Amino acid sequence: MSRTEPAALVVLVSGSGTNLQALLDACADPAYGARVVAVGADRDGIEGLARAERAGIPTFVVRLKEFETREEWDAALAGACAAYDPDIIVSAGFMKLLGSTFLARYGGKVLNTHPALSPSFPGMHGPADALAYGVKVTGATLFVVDPGVDTGPIVAQTAVAVAEDDTVETLHERIKVAERAMLVDSVGRLAREGFVVEGRRVRIGRLDPLK
Repeated sequence: MSRTEPAALVVLVSGSGTNLQALLDACADPAYGARVVAVGADRDGIEGLARAERAGIPTFVVRLKEFETREEWDAALAGACAAYDPDIIVSAGFMKLLGSTFLARYGGKVLNTHPALSPSFPGMHGPADALAYGVKVTGATLFVVDPGVDTGPIVAQTAVAVAEDDTVETLHERIKVAERAMLVDSVGRLAREGFVVEGRRVRIGRLDPLK
């Protein structure tokens, strides 16, 4: 079932916001099927927030250090997102793990990317681990966030060949380019066609649980 109204996206960032910018650019086309309604962050003074402000998008910041516990921060972040009634939440370079309260509220609606072909090389050093292992092909994965680390149901994957002279930096840069294209393409499709998570499978277009 396709959607008639653009899906509302809340994008979470912690840094420069290049993936956010790609989504903002895509959303400028009415045919894309989504619009960024807010950008949230865990710290001030980052380029990701500045990109949002230049685009006239509302922003919010929920700082971990202002809360007694991680659980209180997690609940506050969920509440900040709720103010914008998101259909999909995109973690775009957001460097904090989302906790049980957040996922209880938004489970099945939160997307994240990982710079490796899951389930291989989870964690913070996917490109370095792939290079060290000697694989000939790595890539990026878009997944629905669950309580694990890069373990959620897979939405899409894109492959990137490893060159003989690659360094971690050169490989990671090529992965980022492929990851950004995959993210924009997939979020648009999810927004337009709807999706549902059934166990380990993300089924697109079967029905629309967003509305």
